[in-house]
Amino acid sequence: MAEATHEDQRDFHPSAPWVNLRLRAHLLRTTREFFDAKGFLEVETPILSADTVIDRHLDPFSVEAGPLPGIPERLWLQTSPEFAMKRMLAAGAGSIYQVSRVFRRGELGPLHNPEFTMIEWYYAGAAWNDGLQVLNELSEALLRRGSAERISYAEAFRCHAGVDPHTADPLELAQVARKSGVEIPASLRADDRDGWLDLLLVERVQPHLGHDRPAIVYDYPASQAALARVRPGPPAVAERFELYVAGIELANGYHELLDPEILRIRNGAANAHRQSDGKDRLPEESRLLDAMDAGLPPSVGVAMGFDRVVMLAAGASCLSEVIAFPMDRA
Repeated sequence: MAEATHEDQRDFHPSAPWVNLRLRAHLLRTTREFFDAKGFLEVETPILSADTVIDRHLDPFSVEAGPLPGIPERLWLQTSPEFAMKRMLAAGAGSIYQVSRVFRRGELGPLHNPEFTMIEWYYAGAAWNDGLQVLNELSEALLRRGSAERISYAEAFRCHAGVDPHTADPLELAQVARKSGVEIPASLRADDRDGWLDLLLVERVQPHLGHDRPAIVYDYPASQAALARVRPGPPAVAERFELYVAGIELANGYHELLDPEILRIRNGAANAHRQSDGKDRLPEESRLLDAMDAGLPPSVGVAMGFDRVVMLAAGASCLSEVIAFPMDRA
């Protein structure tokens, strides 16, 4: 048998050093201990489902499942366990959490891998501020970087982009981007207000967040509510929040939407955006909507990118240093 070359050995070895993989295991134990101590139930839900989150910017992998009796021919690898976990809430689960493998097509780079680990939890019956506090406490337990500051989306934009994100029109946002020297994607339409806001967030605002200590940004524009409730204004804002550390987004949370009719409207709007972007429509009806029709209890939900947390805790510069086998070695 021919002796394996050094390059062959490198290719079949984990890309992450063992010290980082041991840290990863420690942080997983810490996460479970944190939620167990708070009385959350650990659950498992399907990775492969007939339902999928409908989001303009998230592209799920599809899988041919059939022929199987009573099963759709096309199933979806989950971009988040959100739908199934909310079905559990509707069935009376109480507060729950999950360590889940999730999948997003077309995402690969220093901070992205198409398959990654997500920590997702739902705090049943919680008030808005209670949800932010649990996120802050988990951040402290995992990263030891102190208590998070809280900064509104509007304040973050005023400080770092010099514009009010709730009142500026697309033309004004475009002018700010150009004056700031931001590279503008050719696909960004002149009238796409949320697209301009996202561009400025990523290029002008986000790099400044969470350096001295973690930052939780809250009160996003109502147009970016996704599955969050909207609080009447003026201005109306989405009861949504995100955690940033060292300029990197780690978690996204919602005071969860309970009205199924509003979700149906948002699903249709998201699919319309996907079509205008040249993407496939995703199935709009789901068992989550059935659960919401039956009655979804109030909760605050949060999804955290665990690989990024490990990367920051390890002082690493990319996910391949904390994932055993990223996509190029999978």
